[in-house]
Amino acid sequence: MPINIPRELPAGKALKQEKIFVMDENRAKTQDIRPLNIVILNLMPEKEKTELQLLRLLGNTPLQVNITFLRMVTHESKNVSKSHLDTFYSTFDEIKDRRFDGMIITGAPIEQLEFEEVTYWEEIKEVMEWSKQHVTSVLHICWGAQAALYYHYGIEKHALPKKYFGIFPHDITDPTIKLVRGFDEIVHAPHSRHTTVSYDAVKNNSELTLLSSTEDREPFIILSNDGKHVMITGHLEYDATTLGDEYTRDCDKGLDIELPENYYPHNDVTKKPLNTWRSHTHLLFSNWLNYYVYQQTPFEWK
Repeated sequence: MPINIPRELPAGKALKQEKIFVMDENRAKTQDIRPLNIVILNLMPEKEKTELQLLRLLGNTPLQVNITFLRMVTHESKNVSKSHLDTFYSTFDEIKDRRFDGMIITGAPIEQLEFEEVTYWEEIKEVMEWSKQHVTSVLHICWGAQAALYYHYGIEKHALPKKYFGIFPHDITDPTIKLVRGFDEIVHAPHSRHTTVSYDAVKNNSELTLLSSTEDREPFIILSNDGKHVMITGHLEYDATTLGDEYTRDCDKGLDIELPENYYPHNDVTKKPLNTWRSHTHLLFSNWLNYYVYQQTPFEWK
């Protein structure tokens, strides 16, 4: 089934070229079906790239999905035009009286700041508090995952000695949990962050289940026991080239940045990186939408 997106959204053309079933607003109105309503709080700087990455995943399920993009009014985005935001994004005030079946809160390149130092932290807190009563399940990515762990469960983040940057293997602790149903024993995934959360703090929290981590005890997939929150500390949504783009950007800025680990074949930047996490990414999004959104959300919100 398709995703329903605004008619002129730039990502729509790319999705159709990839044979993702996309339906615009006009056609969707003729469908006699109860679609899922998903709101995406996109905090990433290159918003159009993130839109395409997430819509590609949400469009690969048998469910019809209506998409609403959300932005922060207390933050001015520098890498996307104001007209794009005005046309395709809503503010919290515009959607706060609605209820959504699912929500995605993305990462943001601000993890080296304390949460309270983030200019839009108060607005983020308001959205996360609102989600408790207005959203069935929330998927949090990277900084969004750290923010959720801090706000909902009091788990602090802390700085790493160096940037955790590359493709890393993770084990699955309990393959019977529906979120990771069908996963292999080892899952590869991209990470790009300067901070982490304590393995022990997550393991010892009675409200959380740690579903996946690395051999060196880096938490990866965390699920609240009520299914309300899914926290992914990496970037499963990334394309094969995304880490390479970040590496080139940082090099151009003159930053002291190492090659992303396990990324370029033989650590040769002239070799094309392979996407070794695509299948698990699609499976995780499908499992989340099916088991934690579709099968849990009320048919009619009251």
